[in-house]
Amino acid sequence: MTPQSGFVDAGGTRGRFAWALYDWAGQAFHTLIVTFVFAAYFSQGIVGDDVRGQELWGAASSISGLFVALLAPIIGAVADAGGPRKPWLLAFSAIAAAASALLWWAEPDTAFILWAMVWFAVAGVAFEFCQVFANAMLPDIAPASRVGRWSGWGWGMGYAGGLVSITLALVLFVQTDTPLFGLDKSAAEHVRIVGPMTAAWLVAFAIPMFLWTPDRAAKVAGLGAQARSGLADLVRTLRAVRRYGDIVRFLVARMLYADGLTTVFVFGGIYAAGAFGMELAEVLLFGIVLNLTAGVGAIAFGWIDDHMGPKRTILLSLAGLFVTATGALVVTSVTGFWVFGSALGIFVGPAQAASRSLMSRLAPAAQRTEFFGLYALTGKATAFLGPALVAMLTAATDSQRWGLSVLLLFFAGGAALLLTVREPAAGG
Repeated sequence: MTPQSGFVDAGGTRGRFAWALYDWAGQAFHTLIVTFVFAAYFSQGIVGDDVRGQELWGAASSISGLFVALLAPIIGAVADAGGPRKPWLLAFSAIAAAASALLWWAEPDTAFILWAMVWFAVAGVAFEFCQVFANAMLPDIAPASRVGRWSGWGWGMGYAGGLVSITLALVLFVQTDTPLFGLDKSAAEHVRIVGPMTAAWLVAFAIPMFLWTPDRAAKVAGLGAQARSGLADLVRTLRAVRRYGDIVRFLVARMLYADGLTTVFVFGGIYAAGAFGMELAEVLLFGIVLNLTAGVGAIAFGWIDDHMGPKRTILLSLAGLFVTATGALVVTSVTGFWVFGSALGIFVGPAQAASRSLMSRLAPAAQRTEFFGLYALTGKATAFLGPALVAMLTAATDSQRWGLSVLLLFFAGGAALLLTVREPAAGG
């Protein structure tokens, strides 16, 4: 029996669209803060050194990932015991928005290095927790035969949101002589504004999901009882881990290749700026192209997921990521980097969307949030290791290229282990 027997379409297309729009709402953080605008500003404007900036940005990302790895399974298990997921989503969305807005006060001075690192890490943890609950809702709102495409469409909308947000940042603030609101370019206000912009973006576009997407019914037990029940369930799951062999192998495989993806996201903008001398405006343009190709890939591969299965979709994506990432690290010309970097985006979205789809098919219905908590753990358990290895190798070789080469090992290792996973039938 599949995890979705007895599916009831309570929210309809409107509810699914609102759910997918939440990916749009959260993507501004990953595009404007994690990968492109603020990452490059942190390295060049606050730290003042590309190599040292990459080390410190990696350290902040590692700390954030460690907190997610430790807490996500616990929070997911407690949420499963409590029933509804929206209250958790609301709480962590508020934290993510507040922490993002606080990056406005990260002025272009080394005195603000710690401030920027702390609030970037807090926002990162909150956004990851949001994803745990949003992901777990997917099998409840989409029929099993459509899980792949809705997961892909969600990621596609996310990249579309990233594309629109980075374009607006470029046109309204970064690449204009007269930034909106009269922002002072000499104080980097035209760049720092991406913090409040990210917060406003999340708040505005998350509203439809809270209004239209159905949620599970609340359980009678109070929060204390829910916490005890959830923790007990998590302990039982971990003790019976041998019963979930395919899930365990998939989660470990994802742990490896997700580290490669995290490395791309965290250091993409810094690498473009440092290795190829791209100015911030050029990094933004590259971000626009990357989001465009990633969105197209996520949407197109969503159909492939439903027809070929998520496992094959992930393997195809990892092969494409390995080839294009190798090209981006080997080439020395800006043109070559544009070609391989843009092509890489085609395979980023499908790898993420199909992973969510496969987890939806593998997870037992009554424990979806718990298993998506474990899913977040394996996405972050070694996420601190990937950026840390990049930081250490970058420091040891004084080379951004060699520092980023570790991501290739994560892609190859994840693909090798994924081959051993048996994929369940897609029908419901």
